[in-house]
Amino acid sequence: MNILFIVDRLELKWFEFNNLVTNFWIIREMLYERKDVYITTIDGLSLIDGKPMTHCYKSYEKNGNIFFDKSDVHMYINDFDLVMFRQDPPVDGDYINSTYIFDFVDESKTLVMNKPSAVRDFNEKLHAVYFKDLMPENIVTSSRSDILKFLDENEEIVLKPLNRCFGAGVMTLKRGDKNTSVIINSMTNDGKTLAMVQKYIPAAKYGDKRVMFLGEKVLPYSVQKLPSNNDFKFNEHCDENIIKAELSQEEIQSFLPVARKLNSLGIYLAGLDVIDGKIIEINVTSPCYFIKEVNSHFGCQLEKEVTSFILNKVEERLLQRV
Repeated sequence: MNILFIVDRLELKWFEFNNLVTNFWIIREMLYERKDVYITTIDGLSLIDGKPMTHCYKSYEKNGNIFFDKSDVHMYINDFDLVMFRQDPPVDGDYINSTYIFDFVDESKTLVMNKPSAVRDFNEKLHAVYFKDLMPENIVTSSRSDILKFLDENEEIVLKPLNRCFGAGVMTLKRGDKNTSVIINSMTNDGKTLAMVQKYIPAAKYGDKRVMFLGEKVLPYSVQKLPSNNDFKFNEHCDENIIKAELSQEEIQSFLPVARKLNSLGIYLAGLDVIDGKIIEINVTSPCYFIKEVNSHFGCQLEKEVTSFILNKVEERLLQRV
């Protein structure tokens, strides 16, 4: 079985020994399963004579760590049984253009996870509004007057850019703040750029909970991501800032419709950021499963469960071809 991982440029740079990232664990487990795993970034994708191709590198495992052969290999994407599309935001022009390459992939031959066109069409902040009953009060707008009205009604709000990740650019704003105008103008690019605006949830001072999906299943494991670096949000991935969290059966049941909806779109791997039972964001581009931390807190091997789910999906596709 040939497998291709499309990883972030920064992740390729620090590919070896990087067990904080989800790809490390899945790639290593697939290598343990004796699969041929190659890696690339969106820069390595191309369309030649109408056929999607990639420059990539073959990975290998040694002493519990993963490495890659620096020799460039040029391959047809349809020669892979599975492509793991896991480029990080920002979802900019380069990102969007990379998803178009996969419009030319033969889906009967190659399973791409998550489906690039679905990732392209599903904004992690904006499309969370599909599930507005599970979200804090919110608006999506570039209008200064809309935001001022929402601020006046809710006293404290959170403003988020639509295409970034890891809390980048996210700000809070209280009614009466002397920086109100500059914050709104900065976030909306002087009224030209849409932003997500949410009512601030006081429980945010305790961080947000990561709820993880595998297909239509809500995993029973969860971690709480604590605010860090004197910020109001999680922005540093280290052991001190990630603690064990529990999911109630009520929470699991309430998030099942979200998992089912995403799965129907071709988004099999996703993670919710949740505060006080409310979804603040849905991660579909390269969701982190916090495998190192979950394994430590729950005494499990989450990478085996995630990898088994992925490979079973591939096996189903291969059986359909027989």
